[in-house]
Amino acid sequence: MTETRATSSSSERRPTQDGRTGLGLFLRQVIAELRKVIWPTRDQLVTYFLVVLAFVLFMIAFVSLLDYAFNKAAFGIFG
Repeated sequence: MTETRATSSSSERRPTQDGRTGLGLFLRQVIAELRKVIWPTRDQLVTYFLVVLAFVLFMIAFVSLLDYAFNKAAFGIFG
């Protein structure tokens, strides 16, 4: 039976003794990962933005109403 050994390419350098790799290797890996990302279309981006905006505005209104109610209650009790 023949044993095969994986050869390491120049882009897959092993970390040094202290566990660090070079900046070039890091940047190549970042670029490789970014190429795997499925970027949203313009329509999807607009839809996501509007959903997030609506949710944030709703939460601002909700927290503001709670703040107003607790403020009135605190002044009614202690004021």
